[in-house]
Amino acid sequence: AAPSGAGKTTLVKALLLSMPDLKVSISYTTREKRAEEKHGRNYFFVDDAEFEAMVTDNVFLEHAVVFGHRYGTSREWVLEQLKKGVDVVLEIDWQGARQIRSLFNDSLSVFILPPSVEVLWQRLEGRNQDTKEVVESRMQAASNEVSHFHEFDYIVINDEFDQALMDLQHIIKARRL
Repeated sequence: AAPSGAGKTTLVKALLLSMPDLKVSISYTTREKRAEEKHGRNYFFVDDAEFEAMVTDNVFLEHAVVFGHRYGTSREWVLEQLKKGVDVVLEIDWQGARQIRSLFNDSLSVFILPPSVEVLWQRLEGRNQDTKEVVESRMQAASNEVSHFHEFDYIVINDEFDQALMDLQHIIKARRL
């Protein structure tokens, strides 16, 4: 988990390239698809009614509302991977991580932090995908998100990307040992 703009998605992509025996879960979401995103690759994009039906049918291991949109992780897909002995990475927020920890005592949780509030602001603005108002709301939300860091097993500061990636690799390798 990480506040928006901390580099979670970029780190996970690099982690999967460097450790091909990991798989990442693709979340379901009710938010609009961005231009560069593909259904089934970045997210499974569904409407509110479909998401609610999935909640009712207990499809999700975890689900949460983040920035006014709903996100959820497929129970069936994750359990299938775990049954095969595959380690699964979930890109989720602190709410989802809390739900996962309650279901899987042996789960490993990592919270990714930017080196400073100023760097977080620069990263969010530099993405050029959100309005100034959205960036401001993400910054306000970051304070609440960061307040949950103590609930995680590890904290990784994403200041130097290569070091943060190496830290994630070492955390996973240490857990496997």
